[in-house]
Amino acid sequence: MNSSNPLRLVQVLLLSSSIIRNSLVCGLLLLLPLSYAHTQSSVWVVTSGEEKVYLGGTVHLLRPTDYPLPAPFETAYQDSDKLFFETNIAGLSDFSVQARMMQALTYSDSTTLRSVLNDEAYAALSAHVATVGLPLQMMEKFKPGLLISTLQVIEFQKMGFTPQGVDAYFNSRAMEDAKPVGQLEPIDAQIGFIANMGVGHESEFVLLSIEDMKEIPTTMDQMVSAWRAGDNEMLADLFVDDMKEGYPALYEELLVDRNNNWMPLIENMFREEGTEFVLVGAAHLVGDDGLLSLLEKKGYQISRVQ
Repeated sequence: MNSSNPLRLVQVLLLSSSIIRNSLVCGLLLLLPLSYAHTQSSVWVVTSGEEKVYLGGTVHLLRPTDYPLPAPFETAYQDSDKLFFETNIAGLSDFSVQARMMQALTYSDSTTLRSVLNDEAYAALSAHVATVGLPLQMMEKFKPGLLISTLQVIEFQKMGFTPQGVDAYFNSRAMEDAKPVGQLEPIDAQIGFIANMGVGHESEFVLLSIEDMKEIPTTMDQMVSAWRAGDNEMLADLFVDDMKEGYPALYEELLVDRNNNWMPLIENMFREEGTEFVLVGAAHLVGDDGLLSLLEKKGYQISRVQ
């Protein structure tokens, strides 16, 4: 592992994996304030002849004052007959799913953080945890992905955020309106992404993550502002390109492989009745391997929803 920013991995997950918002520690990861100065958004319409599918890039958690969402989200919702999310959002609160999450994200044998971290990393972790008033003992069995997500949750909660993100918002709307919903992948696939974070280089991952906690206000503000503006170039530059260069294996697993797996499902929507609105983390839309690029290469017409 090189010195690329590990904090970006969790930020990319905020843009790409809805299960991040359901960490067992406190149920959510939270985002920073958004700017309302922008007139564009991360909502696109993909057409093939007379058929169309909406694609909405999301961040998975917001604060109440970040609503209302940009108008194109509502336009796409009102014009759609069925919504698709990354995974089964309602199922994330199921007790059996939470039990599987706990099993996958914690060590079940004699392994602990003390046994996988070197002295420097463990000392830094102990010092950081002390500043937030948590006993390290309660996290000794956490795997690195859950550990770092938990520490970031604490930072975000200090900023006063709540769990209602774009995906949860539209899932609730769909339930109220009796609008059908679907998913692109099973919940367990998303659990695996968090479980594998930092594996094999735990000490460096923890050290760099703790140091990079200081950058949260700046980097997260850039990320969410770019999302709200629909600035695909900025999103790719800030997060996707950095991940591709610094963590090529994870980039392939987290973005490329999943996008390729989703493409047949999305293409099939053009052959089904009605109009679909697909809501996925914004990182899945941007870059050379993003869904927008993949669909364009296939000959579909793409335009931004105004």
